[in-house]
Amino acid sequence: MANKLNRSPLFYVGDKYKLLNEILPYFPKDVDRFIEPFTGGGSVFLNVEAKKHLLNDIDKNVYLLHKFLMQHSKKPDTFFKEVERIILEYNLSRSFKEDIVPAELKLKHKKTYYAKFNKDNFNKLKSDFNNSEQDNLYKFYVLLIYGFNRMIRFNRSGNYNLPVGNVDFNRNVVDALNRYFGNVKKANIEINNLDYLEFLKKVKPTEKDFLYFDPPYLITFSEYNKLWNESNEIDLITTLDKLNESGIRFAVSNGRNYKEKENKTFNDW
Repeated sequence: MANKLNRSPLFYVGDKYKLLNEILPYFPKDVDRFIEPFTGGGSVFLNVEAKKHLLNDIDKNVYLLHKFLMQHSKKPDTFFKEVERIILEYNLSRSFKEDIVPAELKLKHKKTYYAKFNKDNFNKLKSDFNNSEQDNLYKFYVLLIYGFNRMIRFNRSGNYNLPVGNVDFNRNVVDALNRYFGNVKKANIEINNLDYLEFLKKVKPTEKDFLYFDPPYLITFSEYNKLWNESNEIDLITTLDKLNESGIRFAVSNGRNYKEKENKTFNDW
């Protein structure tokens, strides 16, 4: 089954791609609208059939990248042409097309040669993006692919501030993009950039729908999870109880135990 699954081309931290074989069997097959209040990278919605997908993420950058990629689903050649132009302009590694990393660099830095090769040119791209081109989502996507752990992070000044990662624009990236384009092109999708409670008020779930919640986790430490606190967890549980009382189907992923910590609020629920 794994080779048939679609992976998000955002390679998002916390993405559920590797858990899809465990998650999807719990989902119903008769879904009118698939509603995802915390879409993130989107690997889940890419593998769920529904008449309509109603998506949401409070992170504006995640929202903008999804919108950007969805707009290119009918013209993927335009996307790949411009991305390749940027990669060539900054002379970044590009194993999806050719291997340009010198053999001596691979020998000297066997586990980190992509980072060593791309570092200076990645920093030049990052500087150009931050100085005058933050509306250039092609460059933003390229930064995402070559950045450390493929994360999305901006500092308080509004500048993208990740260092280069030991990563490459490889065949897996191209495959993920092509699968994404193919899936969203044929799907009926609406994506929003709202607080999840406002999103749920807007879409008004019914018994014919199915909701999947993958909120920030209360007891883990990624940047994303810093947005979440005990009060948010209680609000989420209250929301789930209301859905259950209304006969509306949902599933939720959460961190219940992590190292020495326990999410007692969720576990008690």
